[in-house]
Amino acid sequence: MQRDDGRAGASRLVTPAFGGAHASLYAEGPPRQVPGFAALHRMTSMLLAEHVAQQGRVLVLGAGGGLELKALADDHPGWSFDGIDPSAEMLRVAAEIVGAHSGRIRLQEGYIDTAPAGPFDGATCLLTFHFVPPEQRLHTLLEIRRRLAPGAPFVVAHLSFPQAEPERSRWIARHVAFGGTDPAQAESARQAIATRLSILSPEQDEALLREAGFSNVGLFYAGLSFRGWVAYA
Repeated sequence: MQRDDGRAGASRLVTPAFGGAHASLYAEGPPRQVPGFAALHRMTSMLLAEHVAQQGRVLVLGAGGGLELKALADDHPGWSFDGIDPSAEMLRVAAEIVGAHSGRIRLQEGYIDTAPAGPFDGATCLLTFHFVPPEQRLHTLLEIRRRLAPGAPFVVAHLSFPQAEPERSRWIARHVAFGGTDPAQAESARQAIATRLSILSPEQDEALLREAGFSNVGLFYAGLSFRGWVAYA
């Protein structure tokens, strides 16, 4: 089911509504489903800190749930954050998780088009882009880059694997198996990923980053079906 905020040109997500029970249970999912989840946050923090000053301002796209925000805020007490997410329920969960840092975190319901203009000293988008339709990927990346100061780092990680068969189906099956899905539900899980998520190949993902104007695109993370890159505005 496609989420739609009704704004022309807004980047939309092809995902079920992240609300209610899903939102309250969200924190249990990524550590189980994403290889090296805590290390991904640590690497993201490190890569941003190479360029973001002690009093820097960071944009977090897909901030619902708050896990990424909390990790970055814990590491960098001088940074301030703007977290954007289309789900009000997920933002409520994030507000609870980052409560200790609430004085320097602004949470906003919406998409990249409604994010503050910046300029930001860095940006992240973790475990989100596989919900953005292919036709909206470039627009989203352009809008992120437009909000960044020159040379600012952008860290992005999401599902990304070969899209030609039989490799595509094989990677989907691996992803489901790693997440510990009940065998009785495995086939429906594979079908949901194959039909409801928007997944590109690593080569396509890198090409879009460059097309959006990011430079020095570098792969820093590969965890089974996930890939992560750092690039610079």
